[in-house]
Amino acid sequence: MTALEGLVGHWVEGKHLPGSGERRGDVYDPATGEVRRQVAFAEEADVDAAVAAADAARTAWRDTSLSRRTAVLFAFRELLATRRDELAAIITAEHGKVLDDAQGEIARGLEVVEFACGLGHLLKGEHAEGVSTGVDVHSLRQPVGVCAVISPFNFPAMVPLWFVPVAIACGNTVVLKPSEKDPSASLFLARLWQEAGLPDGVLNVVQGDRVAVDRLLAHPRVRSVSFVGSTPVARHVYETATAAGKRVQALGGAKNHMVVLPDADLDLAADAAVNAGFGSAGERCMAVSVVVAVEPVADDLVARIAERARTIRVGDGRRSCEMGPLVTREHRDRVAAYVAAGEADGAKVVLDGRQVEPDADGDGFFLGPTLLDGVRPEMSVYTDEIFGPVLSVVRAATYQEAVDLVDANPYGNGVAIFTNDGGAARRFEHEVEVGMVGVNVPIPVPVAQFSFGGWKSSLFGDLHAYGPDGVRFFTRGKVVTTRWPEPGGARGLDLGFPRSS
Repeated sequence: MTALEGLVGHWVEGKHLPGSGERRGDVYDPATGEVRRQVAFAEEADVDAAVAAADAARTAWRDTSLSRRTAVLFAFRELLATRRDELAAIITAEHGKVLDDAQGEIARGLEVVEFACGLGHLLKGEHAEGVSTGVDVHSLRQPVGVCAVISPFNFPAMVPLWFVPVAIACGNTVVLKPSEKDPSASLFLARLWQEAGLPDGVLNVVQGDRVAVDRLLAHPRVRSVSFVGSTPVARHVYETATAAGKRVQALGGAKNHMVVLPDADLDLAADAAVNAGFGSAGERCMAVSVVVAVEPVADDLVARIAERARTIRVGDGRRSCEMGPLVTREHRDRVAAYVAAGEADGAKVVLDGRQVEPDADGDGFFLGPTLLDGVRPEMSVYTDEIFGPVLSVVRAATYQEAVDLVDANPYGNGVAIFTNDGGAARRFEHEVEVGMVGVNVPIPVPVAQFSFGGWKSSLFGDLHAYGPDGVRFFTRGKVVTTRWPEPGGARGLDLGFPRSS
């Protein structure tokens, strides 16, 4: 293996490059705690080279026929479906999520690719004949140009697939900046795009840290920025990039609640709370982190959740375990500190993941399922986005108290309600101030034909990810007004404001 082959580098104009600088980061196997390889950290010059490649490819790709673009999308879709096992193995090795969960991530990303394959319908403009005497008007949707995509560690394949296929289908070129914690999936996807026939330079990848991010936000040739990450960083991305004149969709953090009404099927609710709270070790922006139990069901519900959570097999995701490690040792320790803080604040630790004995070799970054009862809104385990396998139970006396609790939270990403009362569900979906709502569905991630996005501090920008909002984000509208003069028609000056007639 050469030094370059052992290094996760950048992808510029269809080539894997080490970059111009010497800064490197370690890429771990979270299940063993061992360093797998290293990743290059881009300097500003590397970002400039990637943007220049995207800008050089922009005009030719914009002018490529829609049918040709669609053919590339279909070819990419087939390659991704065929080689999904390879990609899942890469994700598990660097993120830590179990193989089945990695496969699920790819499947949801494939939905967006399939949506992008049919984008010709949504790129159609409109036409109105004879809006005035001899005057016709039609509208166009055209690509914005070079688009930056900054994706997080928790979905190294799915989140890039939320944005990149839609941007490319709309005729844009892209510079992707993946997380430095699990960067290899980005290069695997880039190679699949190349094999599918995407011209070099249409998709470029720069690895690294804040240096790369801030240069993308400031670069004058970057026209749009799509971001997923924590709320503080999302706010920084939005404020910085919009100040530089770019359009931005910055998806931030979450504190997703699951409201359980007294009439709910408690077995169904307990299954959902465990699956949505501890899947992928809680490292999902749509994970349930707070169960709001409307009395008198709290004691029964907590017991059922604990009974199920105790059976979860924690360990290396390549060993048929159900829950893997957290992404880094530092993050694991941070999450464990929240458990200690919650206990010190008076919450009852029903299930303590700090005592887990994982099925894994080495010194991996494990924390088992953790269940806290009696959590109050002023506790840090409630106010902060923990992003780990910690499920907090808050007790509410009434339906209205539960809704008020959800609405008072600064985040508004996803929420679920479990009930058999159709009237209560309908009222909840109408009243609750959250962007994505599930009724007896714990993780209400929209299918690709709709759009993904939250409210309040979970989204900065006006348009959500993928779906119809994605098409609007990656295109600009243009309206053309046309009149063809008739031979011998009227001539002359008229300084009055034009009027339809």
